[in-house]
Amino acid sequence: MHDLDDRVHVLVVDDERRMVELISTYLSRHEIRTTGAYDGPTALQAARRPDVDAVILDLMLPEIDGIEVCRRLREEGNDVPVLMLTARGAVSERVEGLETGADDYLVKPFALQEVHARLRTILRRRNPSADRQITIGEVSLDRDQQRVWVEGREAQLPRREYAVLECLMTNAGRVVTRELLFDTVWNEDVDIRSNVIDVHMSRLRADLGPASGVVITTLRGTGYRLERAPSPATPGPATSS
Repeated sequence: MHDLDDRVHVLVVDDERRMVELISTYLSRHEIRTTGAYDGPTALQAARRPDVDAVILDLMLPEIDGIEVCRRLREEGNDVPVLMLTARGAVSERVEGLETGADDYLVKPFALQEVHARLRTILRRRNPSADRQITIGEVSLDRDQQRVWVEGREAQLPRREYAVLECLMTNAGRVVTRELLFDTVWNEDVDIRSNVIDVHMSRLRADLGPASGVVITTLRGTGYRLERAPSPATPGPATSS
């Protein structure tokens, strides 16, 4: 996530295109870049992008509502700040949104100035520069010390493997493209067509092991996504025939 002095990228999600336009136009005046989405599935996919710094998310959306979008992001380990919007003012709905993982909420109608103010607040609150330790599943990463622990035991990762893991964990639940990895880990020192990333990713998976509680998914032709491994299904009671 960027510092607030940098150009922030915000995903604005509402089924009313006029509302997306109003919010986006206002934020652009404050040097905030925006992308619009108008339904739940599109919002979920867009929010996984590593260059999205925050999401303004309407509660009522076609196909998948805002509560479910937020819930799925959090279950994936995606910690992107979420400001939820709702036209309904019931306390129970606001509580549900916050319990699902939203950082704040606004009830329609609202002033655009308040959207901007609350957005700045949650961006500061969730700025990863202040959160130097990241834990997902059984993997903990300390950015200051550049050390990694798996199931409480320190893992001795080579420098490049550590850098790949840091990039994946910082963007947990979101797609990390091959181009981003080349830029941040190799600084364009190798040919983007080479298999160097695949080799490092294979070694990283082996070093973390199956008990790490995380899974790294390869998205063919796009990149990779790290997320919390799904919990094993609890077997139901035995039945006799």
